Amino acid sequence: MAQYIPPTIDWVREQVELYEGSGGTKGSTLLDTGMPCIIVTHTGNKTGAIRKIPLMRVKVGEAYVLVGSMGGQPKNPVWVYNLRDNPLVEIRDQTVVTAMRAREVFDDAERESLWAASEEAFPPYTEYAAKTTRKIPVFIAEPV
Repeated sequence: MAQYIPPTIDWVREQVELYEGSGGTKGSTLLDTGMPCIIVTHTGNKTGAIRKIPLMRVKVGEAYVLVGSMGGQPKNPVWVYNLRDNPLVEIRDQTVVTAMRAREVFDDAERESLWAASEEAFPPYTEYAAKTTRKIPVFIAEPV
């Protein structure tokens, strides 16, 4: 079985520990925003290790939109590369954990629709997109 490597950023690691450690009954809102989040468990593309990251909860039907915004920083978050190489993920939405397959969305119409849903769920995405010159990666995670 693959080794778990916790996030290196303190607040991210603490969020994952609270969420996972409570079985999803605590930590299901991101920081002090009060905005709902999910935990995405994925596989490291270089290490093969299990990784976990909290992301904003953007649900469309039975699927989740995963936005690689990194707060509008100039580079993609590492998890984007992990999902490109290893699309099988588990998503914890509070107490429910679902096996899913993530795919990056390149179709303009589909991407626009998912981006609109993302901005509605978490309005700061608009600001993040304006802060960076990169095209923020958007994935859709669908049940396996």
